Amino acid sequence: INHRVLLVRRPEGNFHEDDFQHEDVPVPELKENEAPVRVLYLSLDPAMRIWTSEKPSYRPSIPLGTVMDGSGVGIVEESKHPGFAPGDAVSGMMGFQTYAVINTSTSRLNKVPRIPGVPLVAALAVLGHIGATACHGIFEILNPKPGETMVVNAAAGAVGSVACQIGKILGLRVVGIAGSDSKCEWLRSLG
Repeated sequence: INHRVLLVRRPEGNFHEDDFQHEDVPVPELKENEAPVRVLYLSLDPAMRIWTSEKPSYRPSIPLGTVMDGSGVGIVEESKHPGFAPGDAVSGMMGFQTYAVINTSTSRLNKVPRIPGVPLVAALAVLGHIGATACHGIFEILNPKPGETMVVNAAAGAVGSVACQIGKILGLRVVGIAGSDSKCEWLRSLG
């Protein structure tokens, strides 16, 4: 059974339970060039708020009545897809559901290397789009030298907190801006 969470109403303000509907449907039959992925972890990102609205954005709004979109990490269960084998760990946009189906025409999933001692969920954070965004900003845009000062806005957020830690490792003076005393205290605890 594939348990899915559908977006059924455009949220006003914060998300509410009535904005979503849960449904159980059969896992689709496997076709050529497809592979079902059992979703293990989902990321709850602030960007989802704009995805569920009709405001202009970098991507189309999630249509009402469809699976709530989101990044996930999962395991390929079986495969008729040439690029994926049973047991492969993958990450990408899977949606809020128990099973996502990889196919050659619509899927943009990446294999996740199994690194001893590193949990798969890291593919949604420091080893995924969060870490890549922080690294791109630091190494491709900022390109700092040891001893320089780096100011990070939203420093207690996902990308910001990774950027702060990378900055410290590089020998930078890091100034983090965060929205509360408790967030600033947490940042200081990182070193």
